[in-house]
Amino acid sequence: MANADNAVKSDSAEASAGTDFISEFIKEDLASGKFSYVHTRFPPEPNGWLHIGHCKAFFIDFSMAERFGGKCNLRFDDTNPEKEDISYVEAIKRDIKWMGYDWEEREYYASDYYEYLYDLAVKIIKKGKAYVDDLSDTEMSEYRGTAVADKNNITVTPPGKNSPWRERSIEENLDLFARMRAGEFADGAKTLRAKIDMAHPNLLLRDPVMYRIRREIHYRTGNSWCIYPMYDFQHPLSDAKEGITHSLCSLEYEIHRPLYEWFIREAEVFPSRQIEFARLNLSYTVMSKRWLLKLVTDGRVSGWDDPRMPTIAGLRRRGYTPQAIRSFVSQIGIAKTDSMVDIAFLEYCLREDLNKRALRVMAVLRPLKLIIENWDEGKNEELEAVNNPEDESAGKRRVTFSRELWIEREDFEETPPPKYFRLFPGNSVRLRYAYIVTCTGFDKDADGNITAVRCTYDPETKGGNAPDNKKVKGTIHWVSAAHSVPIEARIYDYLFSVERPMEIAPRADGTQGEFTDNLNPNSLETIANAWGESALAKTASGEVFQFERLGYFARDPDTGANGRPVFNKTIGLRDTWAKIAKK
Repeated sequence: MANADNAVKSDSAEASAGTDFISEFIKEDLASGKFSYVHTRFPPEPNGWLHIGHCKAFFIDFSMAERFGGKCNLRFDDTNPEKEDISYVEAIKRDIKWMGYDWEEREYYASDYYEYLYDLAVKIIKKGKAYVDDLSDTEMSEYRGTAVADKNNITVTPPGKNSPWRERSIEENLDLFARMRAGEFADGAKTLRAKIDMAHPNLLLRDPVMYRIRREIHYRTGNSWCIYPMYDFQHPLSDAKEGITHSLCSLEYEIHRPLYEWFIREAEVFPSRQIEFARLNLSYTVMSKRWLLKLVTDGRVSGWDDPRMPTIAGLRRRGYTPQAIRSFVSQIGIAKTDSMVDIAFLEYCLREDLNKRALRVMAVLRPLKLIIENWDEGKNEELEAVNNPEDESAGKRRVTFSRELWIEREDFEETPPPKYFRLFPGNSVRLRYAYIVTCTGFDKDADGNITAVRCTYDPETKGGNAPDNKKVKGTIHWVSAAHSVPIEARIYDYLFSVERPMEIAPRADGTQGEFTDNLNPNSLETIANAWGESALAKTASGEVFQFERLGYFARDPDTGANGRPVFNKTIGLRDTWAKIAKK
């Protein structure tokens, strides 16, 4: 099959799917003459790896530009040196490329705009709309005030109060700001604040900070700067510098929009327009780089690319394809209100994609020896197996049949329950692609554990052929004990055991709980003694297969004990979403 690392380009149908809400705004802007072109951007902060929620964001950014014949920039909003790193930049670029998006030569960094942003801050000071403040963070918060509930339990925001330094002269503010840049003051000693309205009902407009002093080494600019712009100041002005027409962002930034527009207006720059959409919330999943980073740093997962993580790298390692993720994102639509998407729908999109592209192989995870008593010792037979019944071009393969085979332990019962159609004494089943066999007995060890099942085969039932009087109800898979290869399988469940992991309940002792209390203790099972068709030994990292009757599995870059290839269970074969949707 094609390697999952192959990028996939979008098509016009995908680009237009689910975008009516935003596209209507864009159409209005083009019709009114506000803009004569469309230019969007995806602006990640390089302080972590991208997760599936970011897929929705850059799907919208890139597809809207494509739909209207425009361009989309990739810009790193890297103005927080304490948390940012070049390794995150490289991870973000790698993930976006794997998802099939190409920004060509339109790669930008907010850190390249530091001089430009500084000059605009000076411009705003000269207009009397910004001042240097000496309040500490704690004092600033006290002066700003907080939202409270009145006697009718209605949230109100009493006016804040002005800083004692709010009325400094323009000349003094220009001098102090220059000295802040020159490094004359200690970290946190002074800030540059916008002069807006300390009584504004939107707390974000109560003289927000534009610059703070931080002596941190920036991964790109080194120690060239000791003052750094705040996001709410930097972001709209970076958009303006790049000529971004439509700044598409998630709904939590709706309350920031008046501030976005204020900075653009006071800096007298290109009038980019901000439009918000609901972010992606997925059941059994945490969608925040902050909390995902905590899982990594606390050792709750093996890294950002742990296959249980919702990061793009984790999904890729798990066996997800870019096509499946893009299908999911394009179908969930765009709304103005937050909602929870059932993770079963993501899994449905994945099964739909893998069913069409994944090659079939046989593997046995929990092996039990099956001995065919009327098969000659040393005799081998090559049988024909279908690679993918959904794709004739995938062709066929040869599998080796022999006297001793491995079957799944659960495919035999000494005393079967009702409607059990697999092997038990006296019962017959078909071995996939091979023969019908009938159970004649079994072996046990001294502890009473079943160690082998004994059968006879019917030579008239080779392949799918069998007389009507020899039809059977059960078919099981197998591999030849002598011709299979040892593999390690890793079986994954949801990382969290509850649908909404961030809904945190108090602990039994009355203390405040944490989201990590909702982690699933059984999210990973390692099966070290599995067996698969010999071709699995030669697979490349990222290749995904359907292990017949078991599910889809992806080759992991790791190797297991004694050099065994590792296969991660991507998803099972049972489709719960399709059943829910039909009801």
